[in-house]
Parts: sequence; structure tokens; C-alpha cells
Amino acid sequence: MIVYHGSVLEIQTPDIKYSKAYLDFGKGFYTTSIATQAERWAIRKAGRYRDVTPRVNVYELNDSFEEYKTLTFHEPDDDEAWLDFVCSCREGKDECQKYDIIIGGVADDEVIRAVDFFRRGVWDKQRTLRELKYFKRNDQIVFVNQAILEKLLTFKFSYIPKERKC
Repeated sequence: MIVYHGSVLEIQTPDIKYSKAYLDFGKGFYTTSIATQAERWAIRKAGRYRDVTPRVNVYELNDSFEEYKTLTFHEPDDDEAWLDFVCSCREGKDECQKYDIIIGGVADDEVIRAVDFFRRGVWDKQRTLRELKYFKRNDQIVFVNQAILEKLLTFKFSYIPKERKC
């Protein structure tokens, strides 16, 4: 399986220690199976800096990872569990550290607004879950365990995405 990572660097050897905390699924190396999603991430990251070029890294994922501690969220059946998990991770709790790999939807700009309304108490859980049904969530495959990341992911190449509106 091919997966992508949007960045401003070519990353031949991913390292979790460079990950930011307080992300959807905690600290880890984030990939997606959707090239255009990684392109949007790369362009957005490049927009934060001057004289930086967006770059999409392409990896081969050995998709036989059943033997590892994997948490997978399936929409819409797992929306409540996904919401609780994302809120926990974005609050800095280390629940994600129980897993090697976490797979599920992305809390992009529209989705994160709904999650934030819930976290701040503006919406209750039922209202938030109803709202989440209206948003298309792209996928993310997050590697939390560095040794597993090194074992399963092989760098293929990187490319500069064509500029377009994000």
C-alpha cells in the first residue's frame, strides 16, 4: 500500500520525536492513503514559512500489521469512540501510547471546529456526533511506535505538489 506524508522536507527516515504533541492521535508520524490530502498538508505547512517548498513524501507500507497493537476507527460506527479519543489526545493525555498504529478520520478544519465546540462545552456529545455525520473525514495512518514505523514504512520518493487552493 502507498501512503503519503505532507511536509516541507524530504523525509527518507521518519522519526516520531519530531512530531508535535496535541494532535488528533497524539505524537506520531502521520500518513494518509490520499495523495491530495498530503498535498494540502504540505502546501499549508509551507505557507507558514518564507522561502519554503511544500513536499509530499511517498512510502510503501507493508500492510500486514495485524500483529501490532493497532487501533482503527470506522466511520460512522466508531464516531463516539473517535471523538473521545481525539479529545483525549488533543488534551495531551497519553492514551495513544498504548498502540503502535492508529487509523481513522482526520479532524480537518471543519471537523475540528465541531470537536472544539464539544471540548469547550458549547455542544453536547449528541449534537457533536450529529454534526460529524455531515463532514467527510479523510484518513490518517499514524505510527506511534518508532520501531514499528521503521519496520513497516519504506521511503520511495518525494515530489513538489502543484500549487492550488487548500
